[in-house]
Amino acid sequence: MLTNFGHIGLYLIAAVLFTLLMLGIPIILRLIKVVPHHPNPIKNATFECGVDTIGKTWVQFNFRYYFYALVFLALDVLVVFLYPWAASLKTLGYGGLIGVLVLLFIAIVGYLYALRKKVLEWQ
Repeated sequence: MLTNFGHIGLYLIAAVLFTLLMLGIPIILRLIKVVPHHPNPIKNATFECGVDTIGKTWVQFNFRYYFYALVFLALDVLVVFLYPWAASLKTLGYGGLIGVLVLLFIAIVGYLYALRKKVLEWQ
């Protein structure tokens, strides 16, 4: 059992080292002058598909898009939890079925709450 945790520890160490390496490479390249850094107004200007912008470049989106994104994210996470359950349906038995029914109940209650509050209606 300890060897299983040893493998998890090795994966954790590898993940931390990989993260530090990916964060360190740009810093090291900047320090040894491989990647030059010369900021100027042209480089800091807004750039859209090779064409200079006309008018305001700051466009605010309707906040209702974020509600749809949150609903999509919730349903996406629900699918992530349902897929392994469906793959091991035979071995889980009634306990797994009850667990998934609770998960679906929570998701449906949240969706009905959003509908009742009229969050998903576009005006």
